[in-house]
Amino acid sequence: MDKFMKLVPVLLPLAVVVALSFPVLALGVRFGWWGLALALPLLAGAALTAAIMLALAGVAVLLALRRQYRQATQQGIWVILVLAVPVAMVFHFGLKASQVPVLYDIATTWDNPPPISSQRPPGANPPQSAASNREPQQAFYPDLGPLTLAEDKAKVVARIQQVAAELGWQVVAVDADLGLVEATDTTFWFGFVDDITVRATGLAQGGTQVDVRSVSRVGKSDLGKNAERIRAFLAALRV
Repeated sequence: MDKFMKLVPVLLPLAVVVALSFPVLALGVRFGWWGLALALPLLAGAALTAAIMLALAGVAVLLALRRQYRQATQQGIWVILVLAVPVAMVFHFGLKASQVPVLYDIATTWDNPPPISSQRPPGANPPQSAASNREPQQAFYPDLGPLTLAEDKAKVVARIQQVAAELGWQVVAVDADLGLVEATDTTFWFGFVDDITVRATGLAQGGTQVDVRSVSRVGKSDLGKNAERIRAFLAALRV
C-alpha cells in the first residue's frame, strides 16, 4: 500500500501533461501542425489515460485520508482537479453525440433549400438531401424554419451581412439580386470550417422570407452545431 502512495507525487505532473494534451492536439489540427486522423486516436488515448488517472487519484485520496497523509491527500485532490475539466468536456461531447442525429447538413426548409456555397473545397462533405434529412431534422429540431421579416429584400440582405459579421462569420459572396449571402464559420478548437448560405426572398404580399443552410465540411455528425448556428443567426436577425 505504501508503494502505491509513493506513486501519488508522480500522478500530478502526468496529470498536467495529459490535461494539456487535449487543447494542444485540437489546436494542432486548427493550425495544420498535424491532421485529424492523427489527433483523434491520440485524444481518445488521452481521455482513457485521464479516466484511469482519475480513478487512481480517487483511491489515493481515500487511502491518504484514512492514514492521515496530508501531503498525499492534497496531491491526489490536485490530480482530480486538473483532470476534471478535460474529462468532463469529453463526457459532454460524447453525451451530445448520443442525443443528436447523425447529420451535417441543416436547412430551414428542405422543400427548396438554399444552394450550398460555391467556395467549398474538393473533398468536403457532399450535400445531403431532403430524402435523408427531412424526417430526422424535423424530429430533433422542430423549431427550425423560415423567418419572415417586414422589411424589403434589399434591407434584409444588408442586415444579413451585418449579423453575419457580428457573429464572426466570414462573408465570401453576396448576390443581392438573388438575395444570397454565402459565408463560413470556423470552430475555435479544431478550426473546422462550416459553410453557410442565407437566402432572402421577397414575398408577393410584402416582406421577406429568410432561409438558412449550414453545412459541415468534415465529419458525419455536426453534434448539433449547425442547428445551434442557425438558431443564433435567426434570433440575432429578429432583433
